Amino acid sequence: MAEIEVDLGGIVGAVAARARAMTPEFDPGGFLEGLSRQLQGLIPHDRVTVLYLDEGGRTVSVFAEHTSGDAPRHDGRYTLSLARASRYPIAEVVSSCVFAGQAELVRDAQSDARCMAGTAVLGVAQAGLRAWMALPLMGVERVIGALIVGNTAPDVYTEAHLATGRQIADVIGPVIESIVLVHTERRRRQRLRVVPEVARVLGTSLNVAEIFDRLAAAVRPVLDFDLMATYLLESDGMKRWLLLAEGPPVRGDERFEDFSFAARLLAGEPVLMRECESELDLVNPTDRTILEDGIRSFIAVPLIFGDKVGALLAFAKRQPEWFDLSDLEVVEEIAQHVVVAIQHQRLAEEQRRLAIAEERAQQLERRVQRLHGALREQYGFGRILGQAPSLREALERAAQVAPQETPVLLTGESGTGKELVAQAIHYASRRADGPCVAINCAALPETLIESELFGHERGAFTGADKQKPGRFELAAGGTLFLDEVGELAASVQVKLLRVLQEHEFQRVGGTATLKADFRLIVATNRNLTDAMARGHFREDLYYRLSVFPIHLPPLRERGDDVVLLALEFVRRLGERMGKGEPGLSRDARELLVTYPWPGNIRELQNAIERALIVSDAGLITAAQLGLTRPRLPSGEASPPGVPPPRVANQDAAAATLQELERHAIVDALAKAKGNKTAAAAALGITRMQLYTKLRQLGPSQ
Repeated sequence: MAEIEVDLGGIVGAVAARARAMTPEFDPGGFLEGLSRQLQGLIPHDRVTVLYLDEGGRTVSVFAEHTSGDAPRHDGRYTLSLARASRYPIAEVVSSCVFAGQAELVRDAQSDARCMAGTAVLGVAQAGLRAWMALPLMGVERVIGALIVGNTAPDVYTEAHLATGRQIADVIGPVIESIVLVHTERRRRQRLRVVPEVARVLGTSLNVAEIFDRLAAAVRPVLDFDLMATYLLESDGMKRWLLLAEGPPVRGDERFEDFSFAARLLAGEPVLMRECESELDLVNPTDRTILEDGIRSFIAVPLIFGDKVGALLAFAKRQPEWFDLSDLEVVEEIAQHVVVAIQHQRLAEEQRRLAIAEERAQQLERRVQRLHGALREQYGFGRILGQAPSLREALERAAQVAPQETPVLLTGESGTGKELVAQAIHYASRRADGPCVAINCAALPETLIESELFGHERGAFTGADKQKPGRFELAAGGTLFLDEVGELAASVQVKLLRVLQEHEFQRVGGTATLKADFRLIVATNRNLTDAMARGHFREDLYYRLSVFPIHLPPLRERGDDVVLLALEFVRRLGERMGKGEPGLSRDARELLVTYPWPGNIRELQNAIERALIVSDAGLITAAQLGLTRPRLPSGEASPPGVPPPRVANQDAAAATLQELERHAIVDALAKAKGNKTAAAAALGITRMQLYTKLRQLGPSQ
């Protein structure tokens, strides 16, 4: 007996050492393997298993098992599994007397009457064991599991072995309970850390089905379920919404008030049913529908608004003993976030819009991060071509003001690139992560421009069948670019001035005051000073907008920049149109430099595109540009420093696009000696496209 006590002391030390070294990566199998080596000299065995009893005392899971050769037999039923473990009913694995605190000794399963009657440990014989001991594991306050030691040979164990086993069980019981409790607490904290994320995906919408559809997807990482349901308490009773995770649809026509557990929920008490067959009232026909739908366990919690139950939230599983108290805690945490979300949406409609925007922003966050650098490159100052001193000075001023919140006024003729500079300012600012919203004030009539800027409520005017956010809202956190601001009607100018002064506004037809959070950049091709003198533009608004004016020079004042831009358009458009990069002839370059460009960069791009259409894959000529110099008034000479254009074919330069196409087609057909396939190839189009153009040009061709 002294020798046994010494060995037991060694086991106590080994168990204590392993318990002290327990980490989040604790391996129950390794723990039991070490115990098995210590135990072998005291109790010879081929297999040792530790079962853990759940807190309800009705099911068990496998804490650990060890055998010298056989593979584990309990996949998916381990106590410390990260996933939800399936559990064994007690009757399938151990006789009830063991969890009542009594040890059980079976010397030979083939002759033991208890095994024949099914009152001893079940399932052990299938592992090839002839003899075993089932020893209760005592925790601090209750039996927390069982230690089963077995041997493939009969008549191995005696009462002395049983007494030794009980001493060992008494040693490891509190240790195993501590390990499970620590693991359970870690898992609980881990799951609860995820729960607040549920609130982030809740869109604050009065469409309940929409809310809980998103909620179902958010809950799944922390709570496995087959069905989620919610009931909203309304004036005419309970309205049921069902969302299925899988399987056939369930009936939804029964009244919630008729369930036997409804009164508990309406009183504010959560309901956890582990086994519906034994816990529901089968006499109640409404309760029976749950079982008929295949539900075997569920959790339901009330959603309390103030001091009143306003809705219910439930999760169900088609497997018994699935949910436990830790799941109930998670559902109660989720319910609190749902309550906050619903209260939020009912009290603040604006917060609903912001929550939806936040949800969408989260979904697009990775994409935005990937594209953010590309956007800065695409719309940055480096993408604005030109070396003219006047342009470089304007861009330097734009780069200086970009990091500030100062309003910017961009002036210059139409087509000089004001919107491009506005985008560059935005992407170089602290608001680059926000939207850059643009609107052309001259493109909309006075009756619509106010709605576009401020937004409108449903029913604000004829045709306003739904609420619409305005550009002020859409630009929140970013930049608003108002192009052609000089075209704003006087009534809209007054309201814009108020927004700039008060930093708040109201939708058309609305009463809620919304915050204006955007950086303003405006542009105009008009002389606002003259407009003020004529009374067409408010002086106070002008001084609000022109804090930092930047003038963009016209293309005719930028010298050789026109050729630089033309070559870029040839490259970009040629690649898109399948024409390669044909280049510019000498006469085309001379025409580009001497032409006055009343339409500026926009006109230049159109001219290059037109030339590429009619080009035959050679150098672009002056004739193909199709530019017609504006006629000067009688007696006037060309502007100083601008010589008259040297164009190889003056008539072709004045030709219309259709005439140029006709000329190009006739020339190609002549060179191909009437062969339409060859002519189409020379023109860079298909044979069918050539036939289409011939029909459009008329029978003369």
